[in-house]
Amino acid sequence: MLGSGVAGLHTAWRASTHGDVLVLTKRTLFDSATAYAQGGIAAALGAGDSPELHRKDTLAAGAALCDNEAVEVLVEEGPARVRELQLAGAAFDLGVDGKFKLGKEAAHSRRRIVHAHGDRTGAEVARTLVDRVRRSRRTSVLENARVLEFIVERGRCAGVRASVLGQPVEIRADATVLATGGCGQVYRYTTNPVVATGDGYAIAHRAGVTLADMEFVQFHPTALDTPENPLALVSEAVRGEGAVLRNAKGERFMVKKHKLAELAPRDVVAREIFREQKRTGGVTLDATSLGKGFAKRFPGIFALCQARGIDPSVQPIPVTPAAHYMMGGIVTDLSGHTSLPGLFACGEVACTGVHGANRLASNSLLEGLVFAERVARELSSAKQHVAPRRARAFDVPPLADRGAAQVAADAIRALMWDYAAIDRNSRGLRACLHGLDLLESRLTEGMTEERNLLDTARLIASAALARKESRGGHYRSDFPKAKGEWRSKRIHFGGKG
Repeated sequence: MLGSGVAGLHTAWRASTHGDVLVLTKRTLFDSATAYAQGGIAAALGAGDSPELHRKDTLAAGAALCDNEAVEVLVEEGPARVRELQLAGAAFDLGVDGKFKLGKEAAHSRRRIVHAHGDRTGAEVARTLVDRVRRSRRTSVLENARVLEFIVERGRCAGVRASVLGQPVEIRADATVLATGGCGQVYRYTTNPVVATGDGYAIAHRAGVTLADMEFVQFHPTALDTPENPLALVSEAVRGEGAVLRNAKGERFMVKKHKLAELAPRDVVAREIFREQKRTGGVTLDATSLGKGFAKRFPGIFALCQARGIDPSVQPIPVTPAAHYMMGGIVTDLSGHTSLPGLFACGEVACTGVHGANRLASNSLLEGLVFAERVARELSSAKQHVAPRRARAFDVPPLADRGAAQVAADAIRALMWDYAAIDRNSRGLRACLHGLDLLESRLTEGMTEERNLLDTARLIASAALARKESRGGHYRSDFPKAKGEWRSKRIHFGGKG
């Protein structure tokens, strides 16, 4: 098991009921995008809601590129996964009637967002799953592990080679599950943790595994605009509770841009904020209408703002778009099989097609739970284990000078933000790819993470250049409209999906 976000931890927990599991994670079990998630988990659990309504909302946000069968699985199996997590110990927010206290977010037609501790849902999910994994006698954990490559023998994934605290470790298993999360650190501005450097995409691509939809990066509209990495997230739920966006002139601008105003799909809101930043010099999120209720409803965000000298109950919050989520990734079927036998994938690193060109808010934690459960069941039915069987020696490249590595990473991130982010065009994307080629020649052997960053960046920019239209999270100013001939077309790497 590679990765310790919601997908990796859930798979490990459920798979350990029938076999031995080894979890490898880049830092600690708590270092993942899951722990950062504020908004919640979307599921049809409330009165007046249904999986069918959730399905329609997901398809609408996905801009005609969702896989219908994958969406059906997500919305039908989602409620059971949420209830199961609650029974496992997750302290979700409940009303006085003991039922889930459901919130509403952008592009949802009903209140269906389950929260924990107001805006600390991801942290509660991570806590619950880490607890379950640590309780399991059949699960072992290796922290501070850098996966270097897959072991491929006779056309099958037989495990991985990794560096654990600088020492070589070769791990062989019946099944390898990739749940390494996303790649937000490819961009200068991101809400993703520093571990999200696209390792899974890059390692899989080098092994010839099929990937798709890498042009579809979701930029969260409202990250806290501060000089940090990563940027603190200001959840969509704040807009769901009535906060409005204003430009530097104090004007509310979204009402003229979309019928749903601030609750329009994320790509629309991010693009309009980006434009207003350029036109007027900045954008703020005005949540002062919530008054003192802000701190009660969003205690985590309130603390984040206060630590930066902002009182959101009386002051507007400076916000900026930031790279948040990858809709594409390693192509899988509905049970997590990839194009490489023996290798499974789930969570953000996978591409089931459930998000299409634009992920519906709060469907990410849900996807992690639903498809991780399916992978665990597949491993059970095949009686496969994700545990080490033997090891042999191999060379580990020494870590590169951290200063030089940081310079290389910053250069990659700057290129991607300038040319392959919210507003793209052919000239900029070609300049980006040329710049990445030049940077590659400067990477030394020990810059394994930076090489993964660069390889993933190249996949994104190449796919963005190939898709000559705008759709969902992918916007081309030289092709500003969606085209019918691209409606069901997907860009693949490493073979046919």
